[in-house]
Amino acid sequence: MILQWLSTTSDFIISIYHWAAQSQVWPWLVILTAIILGIASAWITWHFLQRQQTQPVHKYKQQSQDKTAWHSLSIDQVLTTLHTSIQGLTQTDINQRQQLYGLNSLPEIKPRNAFLRFLSQFHNLIIYVLLFTTVITLVLGHLVDSGVIFGVVIINALIGFIQEGKAEDALAAIRKMLPPQASVLRNDKQAAIAAEQLVPGDIVTLQSGDKVPADLRLLKCKNFRVQEAILTGESLPVEKQTDPVTQNTELGDRLSMAYSGTLVSSGQATAIVVATGVNSEIGQISTLVARVETLVTPLLKQVAQFGRWLTSTILVLATATFLFGHYYRDYGFAEMFMAAVGLAIAAIPEGLPAIMSITLAIGVQRMAKRHAIIRR
Repeated sequence: MILQWLSTTSDFIISIYHWAAQSQVWPWLVILTAIILGIASAWITWHFLQRQQTQPVHKYKQQSQDKTAWHSLSIDQVLTTLHTSIQGLTQTDINQRQQLYGLNSLPEIKPRNAFLRFLSQFHNLIIYVLLFTTVITLVLGHLVDSGVIFGVVIINALIGFIQEGKAEDALAAIRKMLPPQASVLRNDKQAAIAAEQLVPGDIVTLQSGDKVPADLRLLKCKNFRVQEAILTGESLPVEKQTDPVTQNTELGDRLSMAYSGTLVSSGQATAIVVATGVNSEIGQISTLVARVETLVTPLLKQVAQFGRWLTSTILVLATATFLFGHYYRDYGFAEMFMAAVGLAIAAIPEGLPAIMSITLAIGVQRMAKRHAIIRR
């Protein structure tokens, strides 16, 4: 059965590519050169991208702050733990804490080189096979097929490039969430300072329309409601209070806290700064977004596994066809080699990468319109 299939296949392919075998040397030499160059370029790309991924995106200089469950502590416990009072910090305390904790700001992440980001879209086994197929079809004179396959590869790369660009834009958007100024009580005197000068232990006052400048534990509040959609996805303002809540309370239910970047929708409050910069909740989100980490979903694992299986199967069948036709049916080396390549080209699903990218992109856009929250 297998021999019959190989015989039929080899005869069929030979009949198609017989007209292309006018030269016994030039076509297969070009193809062998393309194979060598393709393998070399794939190895260089993989090696270069691996080096880029091992480099840290940013080195944070801020001192790590305690992961205390501030929402579960009483007001007196919070003041004692942070060595402060409701009159605010002294200038000596402020100077020491600024040296220890740094500025209350998110580090500016240097965006990834656009060319490298575009190049990384080709770092995929199926894409390598498609690029190789593009070269082969071009050598064989199939300009339309070559153009279509190459177009599919470029479209797939552009979709991934644009999606990653949107993720990097999210970093800049997070930094813009922090307010430029804050109203603070220091040495028992009210003052307006740059929000980046806040340190843990500062006493902050808030009113309707203000953006919360850091993670705060509420000390006093009156009709105080905060819009926390950027953290929890909750569209309605949350009414806050000063009583502590249990330690394992979820972020959206920590009513005794106000978090950096959220918006005061109504009321007034006095609060104490408990976390600043990258140690705040919004800062941790920024760190997670900036961190170089490849998340492989089950779907992507299955696609990668399918790509490896498909490539192996195609190579085995193409090799078997070549050996059978050359040694069993006595076809010429160059002629049979091109026939085997033709079989490999015909078996490759050129549209698979683009279909996957487009489908995933459409799914993400639909979830975004429905304000979906994705948890890992």
